[in-house]
Amino acid sequence: MRPNGRPPEAPRDIEVEFHVQGDVLAQGEDPPRARRRWPSLPWLRNRRVLLGAAVVLAFALTAYVAFQAGGGGAETAKPRPSASASPSPSGPPTVAQIYAAVAPSVVTIQAMDGDTVAATGTGVVASAEGIILTANHVVEGAGAIRVVFADGTQVAAKVAQADPAIDIAALAPEGLPDVLVPAVIGNSERLAVGNTVIAVGNQLGLTSSATAGVVSGLQRTASNPDGTKLTGLIQFDAAVNPGSSGGPLLNAKGETIAIVVALANPTSAGTFVGVGFAVPIGAALGAGGGDQAPQQ
Repeated sequence: MRPNGRPPEAPRDIEVEFHVQGDVLAQGEDPPRARRRWPSLPWLRNRRVLLGAAVVLAFALTAYVAFQAGGGGAETAKPRPSASASPSPSGPPTVAQIYAAVAPSVVTIQAMDGDTVAATGTGVVASAEGIILTANHVVEGAGAIRVVFADGTQVAAKVAQADPAIDIAALAPEGLPDVLVPAVIGNSERLAVGNTVIAVGNQLGLTSSATAGVVSGLQRTASNPDGTKLTGLIQFDAAVNPGSSGGPLLNAKGETIAIVVALANPTSAGTFVGVGFAVPIGAALGAGGGDQAPQQ
């Protein structure tokens, strides 16, 4: 069948002509017997016309059947392909997909002074029991601590373990939401300068903000306001600001590979100038008592 749906025409190099007008013949003469037996009978001439038409029709049908069978019989007809689902897209997740996956694990930390919120920061659920990792300076010296989960559940929390030397604290909440979603823990030892990272936190009071950048350096040292040093830090350029402290730093797979603890402050403004620092997740889990092992 042709693409337009019509059967093919008979090959043009085969022409069938019939000369049956009266007794006019083609070249040469018919045998005398033929002239005596069929001098000029109209029904005979009509019979020849019908016979010729039948030959043309038979040839056309034969060509059509051969074409339908697969190009003259050289190949068998192939079945049409059946519909199938499109393959799933491959490759690493997008920043939007990473944010959607980790957002239920990110919490707001409120350091309370009586009924007043004295300071805010960020935390991340690091275990199935609800242990929350955050920056120690967010909760240090707080009269009380309140945790706000992603679904809006608010509960009191206590410091279960802390290591001021690396500015990490682990909080034990007094209650949990109906659905608890721990973060997926990655391996910070595989990081290299230039790797993609995403920071999620409550910078400047803007809850659950996501920013993206790259690893800018490894094994960095930063100074605390009290003059102590934080060492072995990951340097990155995803935007962080006051309120981001304690939030997760994620790799391109959406795994938590560090906890944000500091940003460079060359001025008194205290805002982000392109340099942030985070404690590798292995060290943070060791200091905070988290029970998740980094992904190998």
